[in-house]
Amino acid sequence: MSERHDGEREFDLRWADSAEHKEPSARARMLAARWKENPPGPVPFRADPGPVRRRRRSSRVRSARRSSWISTAIVLGSVAAIILLLGYLNFRPTY
Repeated sequence: MSERHDGEREFDLRWADSAEHKEPSARARMLAARWKENPPGPVPFRADPGPVRRRRRSSRVRSARRSSWISTAIVLGSVAAIILLLGYLNFRPTY
C-alpha cells in the first residue's frame, strides 16, 4: 500500500515549473534585504584597463625556469643511462 502512495508523491518537475509563485532563494532574499538598506553603487560592465607596464623578470622566475630545465635534463639523462646499462647487460657475451 505504501508503494502506491510513494508513486503518487513523486516530485513532478513540470508541476513545479508551472507554479504561479516561485519563492526566491535564500541568497536572493539576503541580498534584497541588504540592498534595501544599502543599495549598491553603479558598476561598469567592464572596467577601463589601467596603463600597462612591462614587468622585468625577476631572478627568482629565471632561476625557477632554469631549475625546471635542469631537473628535466637530469631525469631524462638518468632514464637514458638506465636504458643503456640494461642494454649492455643483456648483450654482453657470457662465457
